[in-house]
Amino acid sequence: MSYRKFIVPIAATALALTSLVGCSPASPAPTEPGATAPETGQPAPARPLRVWAGNSTPISVDFNPFHVDNALHATFGAIYEPLFFFNELKANPPTGLVGESFELSEDGLVLTVKVKANQKWSDGEPLTADDVVFTYTHPYNKSDHLVSAEATDATTVVLTYDEPQFTSVPLLMGNTWMLPKHIWEPIGDKWNDQVNENPVGSGPYVVSATSDASYSTVGNPNFRDGVPAVSEVQYIGLDSNQSSEDMLKTGQLDWVGQFIANPDPVVADGVIATMNNQLDPTVVIACVTVELGCKGPQTDPAVRQALNLAIDRSAIAEKAFAGLTGLSNPAMVLLPRDEQWVTDATLKESPQQADAAAAEQILVAAGYAKNDKGIYAKDGKALSLDLFSPDGWTDYNDAAKLISEAAGKAGIEIKYRTVSEAQYWDPVGQGDFQLAMFGLTQSQVPDPYQVYYEYYTTGRTTATGDWPNGQNYSRYSNKVVDAAVKKAAGTNDDAIKKAAYAEVQTEIAKDLPYIPVVLNASQAFFNVRDFTGWPTQDNLYANPLPYRAVASAVVLANLEPAQ
Repeated sequence: MSYRKFIVPIAATALALTSLVGCSPASPAPTEPGATAPETGQPAPARPLRVWAGNSTPISVDFNPFHVDNALHATFGAIYEPLFFFNELKANPPTGLVGESFELSEDGLVLTVKVKANQKWSDGEPLTADDVVFTYTHPYNKSDHLVSAEATDATTVVLTYDEPQFTSVPLLMGNTWMLPKHIWEPIGDKWNDQVNENPVGSGPYVVSATSDASYSTVGNPNFRDGVPAVSEVQYIGLDSNQSSEDMLKTGQLDWVGQFIANPDPVVADGVIATMNNQLDPTVVIACVTVELGCKGPQTDPAVRQALNLAIDRSAIAEKAFAGLTGLSNPAMVLLPRDEQWVTDATLKESPQQADAAAAEQILVAAGYAKNDKGIYAKDGKALSLDLFSPDGWTDYNDAAKLISEAAGKAGIEIKYRTVSEAQYWDPVGQGDFQLAMFGLTQSQVPDPYQVYYEYYTTGRTTATGDWPNGQNYSRYSNKVVDAAVKKAAGTNDDAIKKAAYAEVQTEIAKDLPYIPVVLNASQAFFNVRDFTGWPTQDNLYANPLPYRAVASAVVLANLEPAQ
């Protein structure tokens, strides 16, 4: 799909109009069943929509959109919005949020954006093109290739780059959170130090209450399309999938995204429905680049290649994920959606059966030899690795155990363990780890550019000890990949782009900074008795996972309490 010129279709602008109750403020506290909302005279929703989006307890209250890995889930979409929504489940044109339309020049250097008129921030201040310019020139967001950003009038922004941005449009338009200039400009260079407890955004919800066990949002009275019909959303903190499943079965939760091996008892009475869209690769992430501070045997590509062959993916899919997963691939694309971008057919599927003999051949060729314990060693150091996953993530925990067992048969010792969510993110973010179970997010559009740019380019990582300014947590750095991704970004020619992606795929399949395991079972469960308007297979207007940035807010804006 070409994104050079985009004008929102009339039908798309009506995305949330059928699910709104007017422009009056919602009550910040839960409303009793059967009560009447005094502002509108209409029956009020009987209770809040209760969500588990993955947060564990105690909840750390932070809505800073710069804290990508620590900010609470409602930050991204429900409170802060990008200009447009790109639906990863459908190859449709993007939907306008803060933005109305955009057009990229013939040479790909100038992006002209029209902002919807008469919008306000949640504090009532006007939202104009000046805010958009401020957002794109903010130090966190500013592209290295941005030459200038200018508001030519109150609703028009002109972004000029020194390199073509054809392939970058979904990232620029759909992954950059709009900031109110009057709030963030006075903060200056302290923007990353802020724990943002009272966010001001443009999205459909505002924060109403927080605690270490949950937080609540209510309808934004200044939202451009009016207060959402579901006027309160409560996000619960839990410490395990099992707790969430139990609360879902007993009616204490309405919307979750998690792995449930046997969903039949959950959906049996018709109150809860489920959907499983297999999108995101579950991987073993390795800290790989010695020059950037990574330490351990996993920095040797031969070790990662051997581990890749030692894994029994079919057993993991069946035993850890109950057969609900899809097949992973070393090209890291979503198949069959991205079929056109894979040149080498051997990269369309990872090995499904363990091949310990082939794994051992790689290690022997790399100079390893078995010690008296049957573990390969080199230079007197046994091939022993640490692998961890978040406590309570039962699918990941079981997968890690199976990986450890399979690796042992190939002479690779893997000690697996579980850690709290807080203990998980700090070492991953700072590069203080060897191996971790990890999930990559698939691209928003049928083009793998976002995955390659975010997870594999040197510009999206940093040395260990600091959090990367992107999502390249493996600290992967490869000049061939960097050049090929840059080439893909600078063209609107599919043939050139395909050739560039072929270079990327060859390198990442060899280097394996992220070892593919399965295409994750992305199960969403939602209450269809008390709330209507959820995505269906016939109307996949957004991904129904509650932790999905932007998509979850689009779903919320479409929901209504059942009559």
